[in-house]
Amino acid sequence: MQYHIEGMDCASCVGKIETALARMPDISDVQLNFATEKLTLTLAPDGETQFSDIEKTIKRLGFGISAITDQSTAANSSRQSATEQPRWWQSGKGKRVIGLGMLMSAAYALSVVFSDYGMWAFAVAVIVGVSPFARKAFALASTGTPFSIEMLMSIAAIGALIIGEPAEAAAVVFLFSVGELLESVAADRARAGIRALAALVPKTAILLDAQGGQRDVPAYSLQIDDLVLVRPGDKVSADGIITQGASSLDESPITGESIPVAKTIGDKVFAGAINMEGALHIRVEKTAADNIIARIIELVEQAQASKAPTARFIEKFSRYYTPAVMAIAALVIVIPPLVMDGEWATWLYRGLALLLIACPCALVLSTPAAIASGLAVGTRRGLLIKGGSALETIGRVNTVAFDKTGTLTEGKPRVTDVVTFAQQYMDAQDENAILALFASVESASNHPLAKAIIDHAKTANIAIPVASKAHATAGKAVHATVDGRSLTIGSPVYAADQTSITAKQNAQIEALQNEGKTVSVLFDEQNREVLGLIALRDELRDDAKEGVAQLHAMGVRSMMLTGDNRLTAQALASHLDIEWQAELLPEDKLRLIDEMKTKAQIAMIGDGINDAPALATADVGIAMGGGTDVAIETADVALLKSRVTDVAHLIALSRATLSNIHQNVIFALGLKAVFLITTVLGITGLWIAVLADTGATVLVTLNALRLMRFKNVH
Repeated sequence: MQYHIEGMDCASCVGKIETALARMPDISDVQLNFATEKLTLTLAPDGETQFSDIEKTIKRLGFGISAITDQSTAANSSRQSATEQPRWWQSGKGKRVIGLGMLMSAAYALSVVFSDYGMWAFAVAVIVGVSPFARKAFALASTGTPFSIEMLMSIAAIGALIIGEPAEAAAVVFLFSVGELLESVAADRARAGIRALAALVPKTAILLDAQGGQRDVPAYSLQIDDLVLVRPGDKVSADGIITQGASSLDESPITGESIPVAKTIGDKVFAGAINMEGALHIRVEKTAADNIIARIIELVEQAQASKAPTARFIEKFSRYYTPAVMAIAALVIVIPPLVMDGEWATWLYRGLALLLIACPCALVLSTPAAIASGLAVGTRRGLLIKGGSALETIGRVNTVAFDKTGTLTEGKPRVTDVVTFAQQYMDAQDENAILALFASVESASNHPLAKAIIDHAKTANIAIPVASKAHATAGKAVHATVDGRSLTIGSPVYAADQTSITAKQNAQIEALQNEGKTVSVLFDEQNREVLGLIALRDELRDDAKEGVAQLHAMGVRSMMLTGDNRLTAQALASHLDIEWQAELLPEDKLRLIDEMKTKAQIAMIGDGINDAPALATADVGIAMGGGTDVAIETADVALLKSRVTDVAHLIALSRATLSNIHQNVIFALGLKAVFLITTVLGITGLWIAVLADTGATVLVTLNALRLMRFKNVH
């Protein structure tokens, strides 16, 4: 079951609702995301608890609730909320603050004109103002949360009223209401990022029927293989493939890349991208529930729902903190009058002030507020981080291991040299015959090098013979039978084990490898004859050198792990000034990551299926956005722009977030420590205690929102 919860101001609200629901029978797996206001739970189908019971409990706690029936409902409600968010003065809390302000102003004016009645006017303001908080406090107490801020504030306000301080009691209620309103405004601003994401996809799409007719339909109703029209200036309504037309698309809403990308027939397009020029016909590949925006939203929601290690520690700490401060407040009320002949009214007043300081709201909010801001900034920059734990860990990373192909390089190798060794292919024109054999053997492979060879042969208009009995030796070679001959393509190391490579051939191979090229050798398995070789080169990404240099400047060690040969790896590594390990199988990468983890915090960056085990093993796995789905799903972070420099930005963002968390904890505990001492000494009173609590919460929230201005590596 999924529900939308309204009215949560801070992270402690999550705990109140989860505690209440956990006490109800037939309910399990309760998860509430503060940032997205989404509640998920498992409800036994034939149990005694019904939706009406859940609704009644949530409303008793002072929150709104509505059921989410499907993805389209969720998406529509998100878009609607993006455009129709009420102003603060239109909300219930805003109206309460305005009403209480007017009531207090009237009470103050009455006390000036008729001093004898001013006390009663303030008492009325207190009773009116504290009533909703008192009802909520008792509801929370009955559902398992006795030490709520509402309970502490209600006791303090009513206690002040009893000891003859109605004006101060009224100030407590008013300031607390203002604090709740400020928290609500800040929380709503933190949620704006996800609403903005949901609003990227247009509400309607132009559906094309078999006869070429057009009709507007809701975008969420599109099905796989539907054909849609996207006019110039329109947003793409679904993930799909262009079947007709060519245009430039602005994909900055999804990837953050500001330069429009040229697209033509056969190219993939993403929901939310803006069509800049020509009309496009697009065949839908994914439904609204599964398009790139929906996936990003889901990952961001999951990330914000997962609690960072610091947040988990602070939650445990706060469970003991609040009762401990309440115990101190009780001792402050009782001990001075009994032991030091103090006045009961004075020490009762100071004890009530301490109750307000006991609220852990600011402390509990200190981590999730910073994490939510950090995740929002990352998403805006094209850094998709899957959880607070990952965001925290990245900042502690001191070694980054890069895969080579598709990570440090473009992942688009090109054939640079074709060399023949067999006597029957020694004529220059017979290089095409060797190239045809290479393409034939590789025709069953989907490896990037194989694709590059096949594409090169097709571009040269070479007829590719049909191969049979194709199979592979994992990570080493591919085999096939062509025209009755058993042929193999492998690395020079593998070929040397299986055949006799001459000194002249070795010299030619090494010369090409010294140029940073990858060499594949073609040989006949039966007579162990080397027929020829092909050299390919995968160029470094434009920002690879800058990205590695930025990491070095930040004190982060970089290392390249590749399955390619040593000479090619050395040529690229020397250009990047990076450590390297070459000729590695997937299990070798895994072993190296395990070894390095014993001495350092490791981030692994890759893009292929073969990188998935290492990505999962590293402290943080980072996948290039253009990589395979397996790598992206396995990793903790996806770099949607596929830029090497984003690794340094990611670490800098994490470090800024960790620094923000530490600042927030210091603000929260420091302010409370100061006012705890001044309250016991009688320097500050009730309304200052409320300011301390509200001020700390607002200060923590504003400091977390400061992260939203994070720009670059420092």
